[in-house]
Parts: sequence; C-alpha cells; structure tokens
Amino acid sequence: MDIARQRELARLLAALRRDGRQQSGLDPKLVPPDKETAYRVAQMVADEIDRPVAGWKIAAMKAGLQAQLRTDSPIYGRVYAPDIREAPVSVAHARQCSPIPEVEYQARLGADLPPRDKPYTIDEVTEAVASLHPGIELAECRFIHDAAFPALPAILADGAGAGSIAYGPAIADWRTRDIAGQEVTLTCNGALRRKGTAADALDHPIVPLIWLANELSRTGVGLKAGQMISTGTLTGMLRPKPGDSYVADFGPFGSVTASYV
Repeated sequence: MDIARQRELARLLAALRRDGRQQSGLDPKLVPPDKETAYRVAQMVADEIDRPVAGWKIAAMKAGLQAQLRTDSPIYGRVYAPDIREAPVSVAHARQCSPIPEVEYQARLGADLPPRDKPYTIDEVTEAVASLHPGIELAECRFIHDAAFPALPAILADGAGAGSIAYGPAIADWRTRDIAGQEVTLTCNGALRRKGTAADALDHPIVPLIWLANELSRTGVGLKAGQMISTGTLTGMLRPKPGDSYVADFGPFGSVTASYV
C-alpha cells in the first residue's frame, strides 16, 4: 500500500470522524495490508484531524476478546480532545457510529513515557500514573457492521473503535486497593446487564498500560503526561438503543453514568 493510498484512507477516516458518519465497506485498495501500516494511517488521521490526542484506548488484552475482534494481540487507538469528559455524560445516539458502552478503568498519566531503547517496567509505569478512575468508554466505528465490514487493519486505522471516555472521581490510594478483584457491574435503565473484574479481563489495569507504553515506545510515539488511557473492557460489548442510560458501578471505587439520548 503506497503512501498516496495511505493518505487517501487517512483523509477519508478523518472526514467520517469529523462529520459523525459511517460507511458500508471499504475499497479493497484502501485496506492496509498489516497492523504496522494501519497504525501509520492512524497517525495520519490524527494529523488530518488536527486535534490534541487527549488519551488512548486499549482493547483485546486476552484471547476471548481477541477472537471477537479478529486479532492475535492487543490493539489501541487515539482519543481526541474534547472527547474525554467527567461523568455523568450524555451523547446523542443518532450521532454515534455503531456505539458500544464498555466499563473500563481509566488511568491518567502524571509523567511522560517517551520512546526509548529499553522496555518500561511495571514500577516505572505505575509511578507514572497520577490517578486511576472508574469509567465507561463510549466506543464507535466508522464502518457499518454489515456483510461488507472490512478487515481488522481498516479498523485499526480508524483508531480501533475509539470514541469518547466518561470518567468518575479518582480512586483514593488505588495502589494499595484490590483493584483486580473488585467486581464491577453494568446496568441499563436499572436492569443488570453485565458483571466483571479486572482480574478476569485484564489481570490488572496496569498490565495493558505497560503493554501500550512499550508498544508506543517501540513505534516512536510515546505517551504524555495528562493523557487518559482507557485500559480495556471488564464487561464485554453491548449495543445501546436511544434512551438507554448505563451505570457502571465499581463498588467502593465509585460509579459512572453515561446516557444515549
């Protein structure tokens, strides 16, 4: 896939994202041949949009979700300002592109993790986290989920389904709390829909964050202080309807509400 076609795809994805539109399928000549090319296109999309990268989303840390998302490794995408907001959050369902609410821990960085030669350690990444928050990622996709849905690299070029993030108050003393073992629930309009734990889905929110720090270091991108990282779904994926209100309850760590109006 030559640079001209990479740029053509980037311009298309940036326009779809700016306009809040989707399309069915993608011209085969514009589907990136591999993940590395897809992530290069994603950087071009960021350049086209010309908005600050305020955070990142991570998905598919374990085999079950990797199978659902057609990948053999974790994936990531950029989240742009002003799409990271303190809960409660309401979004217009009609403006969302194949929306999916996902219960996730959100980590805000207090220090840069720039590209470097050696891998980041668990201690270094943990120290770089300024705060950990309960949250909901409001994932989206610029491609309609139909028979023409393109291959995974096209989705990675689109930001791996990145949309917006709703976050709650910081969890006090999170480094000493049982983050991994805390059960979280997701209710929709008052009815329980899902349960989960970080232990089952991620092992711990720091695990995907270490992966992302090293992946972005390897590819020369890096992470910056102030960015918020959505560390991966604890409750799987659901399809919301207009009027649905979701509450992610993290027990003693707080709750977050996001509504599709």
